Amino acid sequence: MKTFGLTGGIGTGKSTAADLLRKRGFPVVDSDAIARQVVEPGQPALAEIQRLFGGEIVGADGRLRRDELARRVFADAEARRTLEAILHPRIRAVWQTQLESWRAESRPVAVAVIPLLFETDGARHFDATICVACSANTQRQRLRARGWTDEQIDQRLAAQWPAEKKMAPADYVVWTEGGLDVHEAQLQRIVR
Repeated sequence: MKTFGLTGGIGTGKSTAADLLRKRGFPVVDSDAIARQVVEPGQPALAEIQRLFGGEIVGADGRLRRDELARRVFADAEARRTLEAILHPRIRAVWQTQLESWRAESRPVAVAVIPLLFETDGARHFDATICVACSANTQRQRLRARGWTDEQIDQRLAAQWPAEKKMAPADYVVWTEGGLDVHEAQLQRIVR
């Protein structure tokens, strides 16, 4: 099985790439989805986050207050590193298990979407890496369309490598400024 690690900055088109690949029948595991699963009520990661960040980080419904956690960790690099130390090993274990399952099924290709692929030294686990990228202006427009303020955008961008740094070590780059047909065509050439 050939494995691809797909990465890119926030708002560059990772989710769109994952959706396009899934529609073509390629198995895709998304670390952002895993990150939400590992902090569900009753999960050990949620209890650890609550212990380290305080009881108010969990709402009355027992769920993580993601907005409050984001406000804290994107304003404080040490808090972000603490959170990453809790989450990243758990997230990695899940996507590695999923890839092994697909390998056992003799799938020819599998993709893992990992926003911090290079930052977390995850690239070494894949046969090839794909970086989706767009201009900084387009990225900001996309994030503003999500309702984010410039301050929120700046904080999140500061927590990731810039596009140029992510593109440099990638085996492939998919430029997402064009239409979905162009995006999909680029991906098809890579994974086929």
